[in-house]
Amino acid sequence: MSIESVKAHFRQWNREQDVMEFSTLSATVEQAAETIGVIPARIAKTLSFRGEGDSAMLVVAAGDAKVDNKKFRHTFGYKARMLSPDEVLEHTGHVIGGVCPFGLKTEMDVYLDVSLKRFESVFPACGSVNSAIELTLEELQRYSFAKDWVDVCKGWDGAEEEAEEKASSSM
Repeated sequence: MSIESVKAHFRQWNREQDVMEFSTLSATVEQAAETIGVIPARIAKTLSFRGEGDSAMLVVAAGDAKVDNKKFRHTFGYKARMLSPDEVLEHTGHVIGGVCPFGLKTEMDVYLDVSLKRFESVFPACGSVNSAIELTLEELQRYSFAKDWVDVCKGWDGAEEEAEEKASSSM
């Protein structure tokens, strides 16, 4: 049912035929990258967090990015707390491995992390553990109804690795 809600979502732009369905799993960043034939960073993973009150929110980030708790708290004003798999399904209508900002069961705030801006196009899931679509960043922003671009991730720009290398070489 979930991939159907995503295809219905893309129908408004006549893009439902662009949803790719695979015979292999694309549930993890690594599986999706291998299945599609791109580097893992180009997989646009959708992370689900508790919002304020009973709400939930989504952050779409590059496949090689990790949430930085300090940046998240600074940006949103509260601690980053991931939803449980049951809560993800309840809010999004999508199972873990197919979560995306399209065809959502409930209205949710969607944010795009700047880690994606390195690429002209990325590959978010489409509601199932074996689907994706290639979108430009402009299309991702438009089709996801994203509220804004945020900087809440780390580990993708090389700065952390460089700092670690300097620290270990100075010992």
